[in-house]
Amino acid sequence: TVPEDILDERDLQVSAPMSELELARRVNRIGAKNKVFRNYIGMGYYDSKVPPPIVRNILENPGWYTSYTPYQAEISQGRMESLINFQTMVSDMTGLPIANASLLDESTAAAEAMALCYRNLKKKKVTPVFFVDQAVFSSKALE
Repeated sequence: TVPEDILDERDLQVSAPMSELELARRVNRIGAKNKVFRNYIGMGYYDSKVPPPIVRNILENPGWYTSYTPYQAEISQGRMESLINFQTMVSDMTGLPIANASLLDESTAAAEAMALCYRNLKKKKVTPVFFVDQAVFSSKALE
């Protein structure tokens, strides 16, 4: 049952039935009103060839995106595991004590890297200064 204070008993204002062709035309008329704006999503993505073993064993492996526990039926657990594995591999290969990997956009990855640097400062009283090249993608321009 729906609580009385939110129940709306008025008749729905639904248009008359229409054919598939009429619906397609109507949707196209509505869609023609859309305005196209510049989209920054995906800036910094570069199409590249991924070796078949990587595709097969990581991208197509359901172990990375199925639920691990009954209470977490989402992809995040597999993402977290893939991130820690990637970060560990980068740290092992470079010999660096820390590594960063982000599944988010480049600006978020840059912010994560700056936060990571700040957290690892030996002298917390030092004000960190980060330089950003003017050729950086506009989606990452920091103020």
